[in-house]
Amino acid sequence: MFRHILIPTDGSELSDKAVAAAMQFAKEINARVTGFYASPGYPIPMYYEGWVPLDPDETATPEKFEDAARERSQRVLSAFEAAAKAHGVPCDTHTLSSYSPWEAIIQAANEKGCDLIFMASHGRRGLSAVLMGSETTRVLTHCKIPVLVYR
Repeated sequence: MFRHILIPTDGSELSDKAVAAAMQFAKEINARVTGFYASPGYPIPMYYEGWVPLDPDETATPEKFEDAARERSQRVLSAFEAAAKAHGVPCDTHTLSSYSPWEAIIQAANEKGCDLIFMASHGRRGLSAVLMGSETTRVLTHCKIPVLVYR
């Protein structure tokens, strides 16, 4: 049924759990996977919920910010590749820079020809859901590709 799964990851603990579950799922259905990391654009908007550099020097210039973001992307996607290798699942990785991770996820799935998106949900409720929104909800709302949500 599904042959190519896009797995967005941000390197968080929840995301790592979703990656492990997605790898097991992909192995069981004999699918290949693409790990995806949505890198933030410069400057980071104040409502952004992804990775934010802790070292102020990393954001001092667009070049330093891009270097830090590229390093973070490589670290996250290297861990993804290691998980795929450990599960014996063929994989590819991809990253895009975007202020809207949900749009980048959909764009990546379309560009890579994926037939399923397997992603984590932080399950925010109440005020935090209103203020920060949910990338998962936005993907579910706007995407024409099936989405499997891991909680």
